[in-house]
Amino acid sequence: MTTERTTDVVVIGSGPGGEGAAMQLSKAGKRVVLIERFGRIGGGCTHWGTIPSKALRFAIYRLTEALNNPLLQNCGINAKPSVAELTKSAQQVIASQETMRRNFYNRNDVEVKFGHARFVDANTISINEGETITADHVIIAVGSRPYHPEDVDFDHPRIFDSDTILSLDRKPHSMTVLGAGVIGCEYASMFRNLAIKINLVNGRGELLDFLDDEISDALGYHMRERGVVIRHHESYEKIEPLDDGVIAHMKSGKHFKTDVLLWAIGRTGNTNDLGLANLGLVPDSRGYLSVNECFQTTVENVFAVGDVIGFPSLASAAYTQGRAAAMRILGTHEDHCKLVGEIPSGIYTSPEISCIGKTEKELTSEKIPYEVGVANFKSLARAQIIGQRVGMLKILFHRETLEILGIHCFGSSASEIIHIGQAIMAQQGSANTIKYFTETTFNYPTMAEAYRVAALNGMNRLF
Repeated sequence: MTTERTTDVVVIGSGPGGEGAAMQLSKAGKRVVLIERFGRIGGGCTHWGTIPSKALRFAIYRLTEALNNPLLQNCGINAKPSVAELTKSAQQVIASQETMRRNFYNRNDVEVKFGHARFVDANTISINEGETITADHVIIAVGSRPYHPEDVDFDHPRIFDSDTILSLDRKPHSMTVLGAGVIGCEYASMFRNLAIKINLVNGRGELLDFLDDEISDALGYHMRERGVVIRHHESYEKIEPLDDGVIAHMKSGKHFKTDVLLWAIGRTGNTNDLGLANLGLVPDSRGYLSVNECFQTTVENVFAVGDVIGFPSLASAAYTQGRAAAMRILGTHEDHCKLVGEIPSGIYTSPEISCIGKTEKELTSEKIPYEVGVANFKSLARAQIIGQRVGMLKILFHRETLEILGIHCFGSSASEIIHIGQAIMAQQGSANTIKYFTETTFNYPTMAEAYRVAALNGMNRLF
């Protein structure tokens, strides 16, 4: 028996993008039905992506920090927990996040339905073919998954992707990470900190080439210093799984045999079996949807946000995109399409990276006269105290107006430090200049003091 009903907006997916949209719409009085196929609130971000991977990273960091403590070494402590034991710390965080988000929907009267959503037409959604919902607008926030080429056997117990690697039940001696994008670099750093031998295979000539060159170079240097073997300009010919390992054959003729292989080349939008053909929407070859600056697809009443639209594929960006799409639906005219603005990147390598604004390469290409201010963490008292001397804060600013054009941070707490600069960059006129940092008193000793040091360094270059 099929039931039919109506609502104002249907949101498909309960990850950050869907949540941002649903909360914004419900607070404005819209009737919202959110559909989640996974059976649990939070999407991939909460259950097999951002939260569990960052929880594992923190567990590894705490472990290595403790094992490198001379006091504990003198006491004979030499724990060797398995990856499975380290990932247990994530379960409590996941449960807390899921409960919190379910409460958000309950408090804001957003109806949550579990099942597979499929378009009947641009205004009608079926759920598990047993119920149809008609809505004025639909927001697609279904996320993405690792790309699986047909010639790689992902069912083999020694071949993993970023969704399955957290199920690793024992620590391998060696690992090939195929793909050196953000996910590949994060996991290469993470597992190297567990003393696993890492081959990081990169199809390009440098790591994360969207970063400022100096930051990319610093990442490569410190990963090599930690023992990661980076293989640039390589692409795979075939992947050969064996009982005792995996051989990655390269087109260059090289081959690498390791205990396990982590596939980290590309992702695919979860647009399969959504019935998009019924409304004339055609995803690209990787399953991503095209949208305009207000996150509308080519079908006027259908929006798409988050990883399903591709870059930047950040949880923070998805949430903001969801809110922006909702504001467009609500007809809010206060720059609703500009809500996204400058989005900082957060890359959780070791050390971590965060940046916002222009790179030196971009400013040079655009012929913008700029200057550079740098603070090396090794010179900061706080970094010396906490033993985190590796890293730098780099500020790019206009030579004439002193406007801040870009901020790039590499080192401990980079993803937190960046937000100080982000707040100043968002100011208008003379409030957004490097003088803010030279004329502001920072607590001492702090990592935030790097802004004052970098600003003074940059100002000194002008004279």
